[in-house]
Amino acid sequence: MVQKQVLAPRMIQSMEILQLPILALQERIEQEMEENPVLELCEDEPESAAEGTELQERESPDAPTEEERELVIDETHSNKDDFERLMKMDEQWPEHFEERSHPSRGEIEEAGERRLDAMANMAARPQSLQDYLHDQLSWFDLEPPFRAMADRIIYNLDANGYLQGRLEDLLGPDAGQEDKDLARRALDLVQRLDPPGVGAQDLRECLLLQLVSGDAHFEQLHVLISDHLEDLEHNRLPVISRKTGYSIETIQEVLAELRKLNPKPGAVFNNVVVPPVSPDVFLEQDEDGRYVARLEDSQTPSLFISPYYRKIFQDAATSAETREYIKRKVNSAQWLIDSIQQRRGTLTKVAQAIADHQKEFIDKGPEAIEPLKMQQIADKVGIHVTTVSRAVDEKWIQTPRGIFPLRRFFCGGTTSAAGEEVAWDTVRLKLQEIVDNEDKQHPSSDDQLVLKLASEGLTVARRTVTKYRKSMGILSSRQRRDWSGEKES
Repeated sequence: MVQKQVLAPRMIQSMEILQLPILALQERIEQEMEENPVLELCEDEPESAAEGTELQERESPDAPTEEERELVIDETHSNKDDFERLMKMDEQWPEHFEERSHPSRGEIEEAGERRLDAMANMAARPQSLQDYLHDQLSWFDLEPPFRAMADRIIYNLDANGYLQGRLEDLLGPDAGQEDKDLARRALDLVQRLDPPGVGAQDLRECLLLQLVSGDAHFEQLHVLISDHLEDLEHNRLPVISRKTGYSIETIQEVLAELRKLNPKPGAVFNNVVVPPVSPDVFLEQDEDGRYVARLEDSQTPSLFISPYYRKIFQDAATSAETREYIKRKVNSAQWLIDSIQQRRGTLTKVAQAIADHQKEFIDKGPEAIEPLKMQQIADKVGIHVTTVSRAVDEKWIQTPRGIFPLRRFFCGGTTSAAGEEVAWDTVRLKLQEIVDNEDKQHPSSDDQLVLKLASEGLTVARRTVTKYRKSMGILSSRQRRDWSGEKES
């Protein structure tokens, strides 16, 4: 029981520090520096990652002793008198504070650099949803007509990220079948951009676009969103249970997952200043062609525990009350230092594992993405999947192809008949290509699409082809033939 009380706060702080992006981590360190007098900054630059993904821990000459590292907090102790004790220490050892009352030339220059960095990171104006989507379009090598159509769709999204009206309304009255096909493919691309769910034409499609194969309750979520949204809206759980065969408990679990989806993916950009992206990780290619992850923490202060307060703690003349105060502050400082170091190691290993798996993505672009689940990275690195989730949360990575959120590298997929993992994007793009190039008078049935995909090395079940075709808005072979006949007539 005692062990749990000591470890729980360590684990909590470690997870909190891991989840912070680089700018938030810098703010957290500044806050801790203000609140904890035993924390000091190293004057020289902190050492970065060593070769590969291994981090070398920088040991300050004033690092705490083993005895100080083993200090344990009595968590029932109150901190209400901490400020008064600190003020008394100020009176007792004024020479220490006098030494720090006049900033050095280096401190003045450092403060000036921080102000310049802050000014450089100020957003000139709020980034709109359209700006954000247009930036992502630059990732793709698109033909001018395709890009123009995608731009037109983006400009016609409402404040919530929905495409109002019919897609055909964006085309001129003389638009032909090729124009309609181009518009569908452009919409399909827009719907694959971030934030998930953007470009949908109704709530049902918006929620379906946010589902990722392999996630918890994926199949049940797909069923409830596709066929039972109205029942969910009126809380008719028994009706859903009777129609689907799911238990009430399962429906409630699925409903909890459904509430995590965003029904208005574009609303986050409304009147919100989006801060500039600051990459946490950089990828650099070595002489062997491997992408090596390097953490961007040159602006993160390197911390150590003040030798001044350690000396006070070790002084036999120091009162028990003061020693207790310093002990708790030293313990808190060491937890922070250890958590930052652990963040460096975990984030670097996770980013390296992602880069190794998604080398084709980095070399060729998002179209070459491989199926990847967080559990795979967790198994490779040897950590829990929730740790992977926290490590990539709100983190960005600078690659030779541009800046991406780390979560962008995780992609759902399907298992082919040959037992191989095939990315959803790969199947969808190939399916769209086959339909675009088919004989319009004799369009391929789903069975024929299965055969054509197999000839391209994608062995996918018929029901999977049907599901993908419907989700992409591709009509059945009969409907495509009828539409083509109407156009000819």
